[in-house]
Amino acid sequence: MNRPAIVLAMEPSRTEHVLPDEILRRLDTIGRLLDSEPLQHFEDERAKRLLAEAEILITGWGAPYVGPEIPAAAPRLRLIVHAAGTVKGIIDEAIFEAGIAVSHAAEANAVPVAEFTLAAILFAGKRAFRFRDLYVADRHRDRTYPLQREAIGNYGRTLGIIGASRIGRRVIELLKPFNYRLLLFDPMVDAAGAAGLGAEKVDLDELMRRADIVSLHAPSLPSTQHMIDARRLSLMKDGATLINTARGILIDEVALLSELKTGRIDAVIDVTDPEIPETGSAFYDLPNVFLTPHIAGAIGLERARLGEMAADEIERFTTGRPLFYQIRRQDLENIA
Repeated sequence: MNRPAIVLAMEPSRTEHVLPDEILRRLDTIGRLLDSEPLQHFEDERAKRLLAEAEILITGWGAPYVGPEIPAAAPRLRLIVHAAGTVKGIIDEAIFEAGIAVSHAAEANAVPVAEFTLAAILFAGKRAFRFRDLYVADRHRDRTYPLQREAIGNYGRTLGIIGASRIGRRVIELLKPFNYRLLLFDPMVDAAGAAGLGAEKVDLDELMRRADIVSLHAPSLPSTQHMIDARRLSLMKDGATLINTARGILIDEVALLSELKTGRIDAVIDVTDPEIPETGSAFYDLPNVFLTPHIAGAIGLERARLGEMAADEIERFTTGRPLFYQIRRQDLENIA
């Protein structure tokens, strides 16, 4: 295969560090980078000219929708690599029907999510946020000393993982050096598979009852929406922590806020539904909620992993090797 023509399509302000100069130079060695300025839409004359030549399209956050008109506009296109997480909402099913290969960098984005989750688990186990609040409020340790005597910490606790996704599996791997009892709920994994991961397979209700810390890693599908509802939240132990770095829609947030307002459980919430809660939402004010603005995934310099993975996939493609992270049409039903 000759050096294929490569075109970029993403929002520069949202993808800084994804394609730093060294990766752009590498791409121009693997193929021919037609323009280092990404396309932000596909309708103008520059886009039409570049698409007519494109053999490989690299998309990212803020990319225009790669719709059913693209196979005709880009007749030489053979590969789309999404230098970000999910391709849902970015790549039309017509692309798969046209025989264009699609790959993505969700595996690279999984790394910082798993790292963030590990940190959240360890801090939750130590009740670090509660200690911080008491210490800062009191400016002495009269209330923090008694808290240290409670049944808290990260030794011998029971941790529930919901979803043996790529992130869920990475979290399990990162947890191996620690002394946790791991429970796993995933209908796609049998008891032997769970045991192979170092976890006990349980149903979701049992996981919610037994776990001291519950961490969500399931995809957003019709079957998983509001899977954590009022009844299941009521099963959680007093003092347990719910961590969500997956999708906000997995949780019935009305029910979650109602439970959190009792002070009975804690939550570490990186994703909500809607993506930005209303300004009056109790998520911002409850002392037992640690809320972050969807930062578990790749931010800052972590984004370079996405570009590196995209370049690796393109190099494999141009040398006739199988893609590591190819997405097929049938995969869309089960991926996040």
